[in-house]
Amino acid sequence: MRVLFDGLVFTSYAQMTLTTGIVEPPIPDGAFIGQVNGLCGATVAGALFLITGTHTGWVPVRVSLWDDAPDLGEWEEVVEASLVPSGEAAFAGWADDPVVRFDLPGPSYRVRWNARGMDAGHAQSNADVEHPAPDSYELMLWPAPHSADAILRRTAAQAAYWHDEGFTRR
Repeated sequence: MRVLFDGLVFTSYAQMTLTTGIVEPPIPDGAFIGQVNGLCGATVAGALFLITGTHTGWVPVRVSLWDDAPDLGEWEEVVEASLVPSGEAAFAGWADDPVVRFDLPGPSYRVRWNARGMDAGHAQSNADVEHPAPDSYELMLWPAPHSADAILRRTAAQAAYWHDEGFTRR
């Protein structure tokens, strides 16, 4: 496992993105079409649209690259999707410059968006130095053939909202 980024990322509207190559960040309504999970939109080729509990502010995020599928660990929310990259990857908060860029040389990857504290993050709404975000996230990537998205663990009301009522379900 290689940690590509481990720090704070600014989110607004509870959104983050990963794009590859020259792909633009996806619009929310298009990112989740036909998916069962509402936290990691992967229907736009070469991009991911990621949901957080905190509406606005700095949240802790780790981005890691694995050789094989990692264990599920202690995360409260776990969803998976697939990504077919089209060049260098850029992970960014909402409408912001990327916090990290990295190569994804394989033809396709499985991605896992893990979360904890989404309900607390949503309840607090804003995070800053005096009020740190109570939620945290990890985006894990590993080489794997393309396959359908999945919800592997679902515990928070905020996650359930996005799975059941999110962008493509309104």
